[in-house]
Amino acid sequence: MNSLDFSIVAQAWPYLWSGLLFSLALTAVAFVVGLILGTCLALAQHFEVPVLGKLVRGYVALMRSIPLILVLFWFFFLVPIVLGHLAGNGRPIPIGATWTAFITFGLFEAAYYSEIIRVGLRAVNRGQFEACQALALSTFDTYRCVILPQVLRVASPIILSQTIILFQDTSLVYVLSLTDLLGAASKLAQLNGRLVEMYLVITVVYLAISSVASQCVASLRKRYAIAGMRR
Repeated sequence: MNSLDFSIVAQAWPYLWSGLLFSLALTAVAFVVGLILGTCLALAQHFEVPVLGKLVRGYVALMRSIPLILVLFWFFFLVPIVLGHLAGNGRPIPIGATWTAFITFGLFEAAYYSEIIRVGLRAVNRGQFEACQALALSTFDTYRCVILPQVLRVASPIILSQTIILFQDTSLVYVLSLTDLLGAASKLAQLNGRLVEMYLVITVVYLAISSVASQCVASLRKRYAIAGMRR
């Protein structure tokens, strides 16, 4: 332990910080895209659209059955080939590692957020729908103004828990040679040979961010539990 030298971490912190910002940006974009697309997928299942509902169920089942790292590889290597054939020239059209990461994470997380929203929709009291009908609200206004806000509020602890997992999963983009927090630490560790110090520091960073977010989840659950008891 006497040989540990964390001064190298202070010197390399700007590079680590840029990696952390990339991880947070990827988390934020995947969260927004995943939640919006996931809500649309959940509604497609909720309304039991004949063909679309089955396609959505298949998509969700597929995404939840395979590792995210495989989806990253598929999108990075196979989609350019498919695009090339669709373009007619047969030559792969490169997408790039950054676009691959952002698109893949958004599509992948949409499957998980979709199930959260779908379960939330099923938990809404039937009286809410009847009240909206009594007020002559359209289906669009019913879900936009009444149903979905309730679902998102009640499901927010689970959504946030999934977002914590999403943040941790951003470390997988290292396989695409992108410089996220883990990628930055790994490159620096290989450069200066300080593997222990680098990995210890990023472990603390991941632990701190995930712990704070977990506390927020616990607070939300406690808050809604108290609100439910008052009702």
